[in-house]
Amino acid sequence: MPQTAITTLQQPDQDCDVLVIGGGPAGSTVAALLAEHGRHVVLLEKEVHPRFHIGESLLPQNLRVMDRLGLRDRVAAIGVFKPGAAFVSDTHDRQVRFPFAEASNRDYTHSYQVRRSEFDELLFRNAAARGARAHEGVRVTDVSLDAAGGSRVLAEAADGRILAWRARFVIDASGRDTFLAGQTGPAGQIGGKQRNSRNNTAAMYGHFHGVIPRDGMAEEDGYIGIHLFAHGWFWFIPLRDGTMSIGVVSNPDFFKRRRGSVEDFLLGAIASSPSAAARTRNAVLTGPATATGNYSYRAGAIAGEGWLKVGDAYAFIDPVFSSGVCLAMASGELAADAVQVWLDDPARARPLLRRFEHKVRGAIGSLSWLIYRINDPVMREMFMAPSNRFRMREGLVGMLAGDVHRNPHFRPPVLAFKACYYLLTAMHRLGMDPFGRRAGRKVGGDELPQTP
Repeated sequence: MPQTAITTLQQPDQDCDVLVIGGGPAGSTVAALLAEHGRHVVLLEKEVHPRFHIGESLLPQNLRVMDRLGLRDRVAAIGVFKPGAAFVSDTHDRQVRFPFAEASNRDYTHSYQVRRSEFDELLFRNAAARGARAHEGVRVTDVSLDAAGGSRVLAEAADGRILAWRARFVIDASGRDTFLAGQTGPAGQIGGKQRNSRNNTAAMYGHFHGVIPRDGMAEEDGYIGIHLFAHGWFWFIPLRDGTMSIGVVSNPDFFKRRRGSVEDFLLGAIASSPSAAARTRNAVLTGPATATGNYSYRAGAIAGEGWLKVGDAYAFIDPVFSSGVCLAMASGELAADAVQVWLDDPARARPLLRRFEHKVRGAIGSLSWLIYRINDPVMREMFMAPSNRFRMREGLVGMLAGDVHRNPHFRPPVLAFKACYYLLTAMHRLGMDPFGRRAGRKVGGDELPQTP
């Protein structure tokens, strides 16, 4: 048959229980778990694995989901052991390490730094091995939601064929594409993508060789390095083979200063931070530098009759605490448990769907509270001189470990940390100086506000 005929051929509709749009961590997790229950699951990924993706630092709570997927040993084989996070501040001229073993909940005390091309492919192949019909190079083009009669999903294959499915349930795991955010269902618009006005950040990043370990370290210790500077922060993520992923996250005004190439701007930004510059003085950029904007967003409703969104398809928040993959896989797990029940009895699944929404929104809210304040001088002071009074440090480490689903083991310490922050902020606004500095001096790199 001539190629021109193939490109216009539409295949007949295929039936399935669940269709998952997107084969990243969220989509592969939910597909694997539902297929394991014997459900007919179709998993569609627009690209072909392995493909590059940023977000290479995992959290300890990822291990719990990896255990359920049977993948912990295989992730360990491709990753760099990650015992915690280290914050570095030029203003304070010091670094502070937060070992995950110091968290309130010590069920999981480490994680891994991974190349996402390898990690995402591992999850995708695992979903296929567990019974999901996993397709690569297939881009979803349209979804007509219909919980009663079956939602119709159209997709285009790499060879131009138009494929169609009738799915009892549709899961959007399309990441930053947020596919369903632009779709219309029987009840009207199901939620457009909204930029997060409270955290309007962007990023530039690249991979380097020859990066020096943090000050005082004879060799790389596996910690993710967070270098704070006046306009935001840098990530330093050690990967295998001596590669270091380095990125800068800041507000749009900072990136508007750009003159020249993305590479030049990234190198210039690194050079502006003494601690970051010291680590990269002999480093070589091994590939193209990349820029991305509108980093933080939320995409309308999270679930409806016969559909839901998982991972970045619903929301993405600033990556300062490496929460993206952890939230994605956890939401995929919660979604699988709810959808498994829905397929047998939608009414009985409603409490589980409410639990799914409550936990996902709660986790995002818990991390957002910290993220919105990471550039605040009082918050930076608390990070760089952490106290464990009322177990505040343990609660903070728990959040850094991804233990954010309202776990009772860490909630009181987190509440104490928040109360301390509000108290210290109020004291500064009143002209008091709880950090032992003269009021009005720089704390955390910024001038403290003065009360008239």
